[in-house]
Amino acid sequence: MKDPHLIIVRPHITEKTMRLASGDPRVKDLKNVERSYTFVVTTTANKIEIKSAIEDIYNSGKKAGDHITVASVRTIKMHGKKRRVGARSVGYRPDWKKAVVTLAPGQMIEDFGV
Repeated sequence: MKDPHLIIVRPHITEKTMRLASGDPRVKDLKNVERSYTFVVTTTANKIEIKSAIEDIYNSGKKAGDHITVASVRTIKMHGKKRRVGARSVGYRPDWKKAVVTLAPGQMIEDFGV
């Protein structure tokens, strides 16, 4: 089994991902809010590895009642953008992969993006 910290590279923090992490503002009952968190992962990681890595990282050192449960994982392969290298030659940024992790209703990650 791979080390969870090698699978999850870092959280991907943008305005849109922070809006997803706060949940739907129309839902007033916080026990029914589904929150989604976005992470940059290794390009070779699959959904099962990502799910177990997130649960291992964020459940370590917590009591049994405080554990998070991953409801779904969606992955997106992001192609590297074209960029200039020197005067005329064109290069590309590396390809990368991101994962959108949805937790069970009412759960949240406290230290996301810290």
